[in-house]
Formats: sequence, C-alpha cells, structure tokens
Amino acid sequence: MPEAPFIRAIEDGIELTLKVVPGASRSRIVGALGGALKVQIAAVPERGRANDAVLDLLCEQLGVARRHMVIVRGQTQARKIVRVAGITLAAARARLPAGG
Repeated sequence: MPEAPFIRAIEDGIELTLKVVPGASRSRIVGALGGALKVQIAAVPERGRANDAVLDLLCEQLGVARRHMVIVRGQTQARKIVRVAGITLAAARARLPAGG
C-alpha cells in the first residue's frame, strides 16, 4: 500500500496531520486532502469543543483511549497534528476509512 502523507509512525504510535472543518452537519472522517486527512466536525470551534470532538471521533475510529491522544500542533488552527500512542501504523491504516 502506498504511503499516505497524513500518517506516519513514531516511536510509540503514530502522528496524524488533519484538516479540521468545524460546524459541519455531522462528524466524520472524509478522506485524504492534499497532505492531510480531512475531518468534518459538528461541534463549533468555541472553548475547545471542536478539538474535543476531533479526539472523540479519532478514539472511536482507531479504538484507542482518549488518554493516548494529544494535539501537538494547531490547537487553534484548522490544520492539526495529533499524536496517538499505543497503535501501530498498520493498525491505524486498517481502521481509517481513507486507508491511511
């Protein structure tokens, strides 16, 4: 499977580059968009609600506990980098609709 630019292996898990679109009609992972994984979130970007919704959606999709995820870059921006511990690159690719 070809390498997807939005996902990479790190020492204890993976990092995902996301393009987050808040205020959507529903929360879902859309697919690859350039060098990022496009994620639509129903929550609005107020008081961290959209960031929380992003992490919740990723937890559900990847089957990883919330405590293993952190937004390492882009807290207040649409483009974010999320670090996920406790999952392999192969497992993440299998669980993402875009195939990673």
